[in-house]
Amino acid sequence: MRRIEGSEGVELIECVNPIRDKWRIRWDVQKQDNGNVNYMEAEFNHKPSDSEIRDTVFGWINRRTEDKILTGLIYDGHMVWLSSENQFNYKALYDLAHQSKGISLPVTVKLGTDDEPHYMEIDSMAKMGDFYMAALYHVRRTLEEGWKMKDEFSIDDYHKS
Repeated sequence: MRRIEGSEGVELIECVNPIRDKWRIRWDVQKQDNGNVNYMEAEFNHKPSDSEIRDTVFGWINRRTEDKILTGLIYDGHMVWLSSENQFNYKALYDLAHQSKGISLPVTVKLGTDDEPHYMEIDSMAKMGDFYMAALYHVRRTLEEGWKMKDEFSIDDYHKS
């Protein structure tokens, strides 16, 4: 699977070598400013079935969604690593701060990367709420984008020719 740049009007499914029965499928076709398009492409050593096409495209959407959740949030100019564990920890910090009416504050969270860490102190309920809601909104918005991509997928587009 790889991202390719090509010309507009590219076929979503194509037999690229009939002798060896090599097929390629394409998706996420995006028009570029220069008039070309770029798209994701996967190759098969047989004509892929509808379920193989769907599984390939949906698998890519799922991985893309997970990656965007994990590293796509920028807060206060720094990347927030939103692993499942960190999401759980941020919820626990938020819940404890809320339940204790802020007595559990301040807390420090690590933003950025291991190579360029940034430690942020959260010392108020307002800041805790803002940080947690930013993370929550990012996860929700990213999941919704993935759902929309799946909803817009049509296997019928691979039967035109």
